[in-house]
Amino acid sequence: MRKSKLAYKFARNHLRNMAPTKDIFQAIADPTRRQIIGMLARKSLNVNAIAKEFDITRQAVSLHVQFLNDCGLIVIKQQGRERYCEAKLERLKEVTDWVDQYRNYWDNKLDSLENYLAKIQNKKK
Repeated sequence: MRKSKLAYKFARNHLRNMAPTKDIFQAIADPTRRQIIGMLARKSLNVNAIAKEFDITRQAVSLHVQFLNDCGLIVIKQQGRERYCEAKLERLKEVTDWVDQYRNYWDNKLDSLENYLAKIQNKKK
């Protein structure tokens, strides 16, 4: 078998067995998950307490909580029979860094525009 076919088969089989990765941007894309993060930023809550704040099923809230846990935005700690969720907001630095690069880009562009407009206004005087 040729190397390219062997590499293709390996990649196809390897990728099929991999679980899809969940990243922080997927987590914050959903308004329910953003609201859960906000709630947990204030205090640790169990899944039932979180579910009471939404008009969706407890199972749906549990899936959102699991998604946030998989992304590393929250941790779930067992305390007796209850599972409490706590926010890990340091993971949001990835989002902040991404946004900052575009903020810096547009700040530079707007500064350049402001300088250009000031320059042409001074020429008219």
